[in-house]
Amino acid sequence: MEIRDDSVSRLPDAPLDPANLPFGRSFSPNMFLMDWDEGQDWHDPRIVPYGPISMSLSAMVLHYGQEIFEGLKSYLHPDGSVHLFRPDRNAERFIRSARRLSMPEVPVDVQLEAMLALVGRDRAWVPPTPGTLYVRPAMIATQEALGVHSSNRFLYFILTGPTGPYFRTGTRALRILIARDWVRAAPGGTGAAKTGGNYAGSLLAGNVARQHGCDQVLWLDAVERRHIEELGATNVMFVLDGVLTTPPTSGTILEGVTRESLRILAREMGMPFVERPIHIEEIIQGLQAGDCTEIFGCGTAAVVSAVGELVDVNRGEEHVYRVDDGHEGPVAKKLREALMAIQHGTAPDTHGWMVKV
Repeated sequence: MEIRDDSVSRLPDAPLDPANLPFGRSFSPNMFLMDWDEGQDWHDPRIVPYGPISMSLSAMVLHYGQEIFEGLKSYLHPDGSVHLFRPDRNAERFIRSARRLSMPEVPVDVQLEAMLALVGRDRAWVPPTPGTLYVRPAMIATQEALGVHSSNRFLYFILTGPTGPYFRTGTRALRILIARDWVRAAPGGTGAAKTGGNYAGSLLAGNVARQHGCDQVLWLDAVERRHIEELGATNVMFVLDGVLTTPPTSGTILEGVTRESLRILAREMGMPFVERPIHIEEIIQGLQAGDCTEIFGCGTAAVVSAVGELVDVNRGEEHVYRVDDGHEGPVAKKLREALMAIQHGTAPDTHGWMVKV
């Protein structure tokens, strides 16, 4: 693929400080764009200055939500090199999301070439540890038409931006509200795809959670409202009777790259690990009895984030269940440190996960 380079060269005005880089608020100087038209396939790949694009108000993405995206990170290693973490897995998931949303597939090699070219162009915007350069590929339907059908025109684009931690809670573990009144995804729906509608439908629950002093919500299944699915926008793991346990990805849960990586690391460390359905009642009883000793979310943005309290509001009454001593537990800490050491280049990458820019 020959990428047209109309980029600009601009350095940060001051050294990038991860402590002063809120997630998703700062963007690098350039972006990648590529178009798809029915009968023409993908064409005109280009790197251009970051900024607004011209789009008609009748573009189908604005009316029917035909849109997908991904999220991954690039890291500055001690030797000054820059690396992406498992971009092939994100590219493969992007293709699965495109199939579910009836959108054209972007070949893995094309996605990787585009990401590497853009990150390489703006490598000066990768902050030092513990900061990262967040990479956001996305695709939107751009056909100017009303009517519920798949678009015949699409735009694939990639943005990047320097960022610090996703949850700015310091050393405090998260406080999580059990979502009794809303669901994130239903069987046969789009829960396994990374599409904007899934997140739009979660915003009300997130706002209610904050009213209860919580950071996010714990999603339950859409049928019985008992099986645990995800924690906010991340996968979730529990330590139950000493076993690292997580819900299975059964079509309603996003197949997280971080989740998969932690599973591999846990088994290499000799940690018992199992994927199985988990009832919310089992967790509540486990917290009360001391059998559930850790809960943590895991995802690209949040990495590994410990939960200190579960909040359950039933019939107007609020019940708070503390997770062990309310701080990050030893399993979460060990997995987080092992994963981040690989990502930031301070431990050997024996899996070939890091792709050099």
